Amino acid sequence: MPLVTISASYGAGGSQIGPQLARRLGVPFLDRAIPVAVAERLAVPLSEAIAHDEAGRSAFERLLERFAPAAQAFSASTPPPELLDERSYLTVTEEVIREHAARGDAVVLGRAAAVVLRDVPNALHVRLDGPRDRRLEHAMRLEGIDRETAERHARETDRAREAYVRQFYDVDARDLSLYHLVLDSTALALETCVDLIAVAAAAHAERTS
Repeated sequence: MPLVTISASYGAGGSQIGPQLARRLGVPFLDRAIPVAVAERLAVPLSEAIAHDEAGRSAFERLLERFAPAAQAFSASTPPPELLDERSYLTVTEEVIREHAARGDAVVLGRAAAVVLRDVPNALHVRLDGPRDRRLEHAMRLEGIDRETAERHARETDRAREAYVRQFYDVDARDLSLYHLVLDSTALALETCVDLIAVAAAAHAERTS
């Protein structure tokens, strides 16, 4: 069965393409389900797991802004306690992703899944992106927001997602060598993107089986 990871910049339609692709492929979609599983395994409130999740971008961004200077002053073996706490959530998030990968079928949105599963042969890694202006227009249509709000969300979201990947995995989420397929999802209809990824996923699964 196909296994796909999706990395998407803000306004590139990842939250629309991901679930549509999962339905097309008939596999689980891992996004909201991840913090739910993390909360259960760590026995913490769901709201707390969401706050520590990559999708909880504002809380994570504030954490990095506050402790990044301190983290640089520590050796790799002794990060600040606050980052150690973040790593406990990260570890369980990775466990959830890897367990689904072991079953061989899922669409995983975000959470640096392309890095987490980079050694899994049958995983197809996809990046969704596009020119910033078109991504902003796309977000305004999809979310029903004005341009000022879209610009603020773009700054916060892209910065936090890139910081998440760089802080914990020491890679650049925009590095195209991490992905098998890169699509400008602002130039193509979302349905077309789903079609292209589905075809690529099936071909990749057959090639690596």
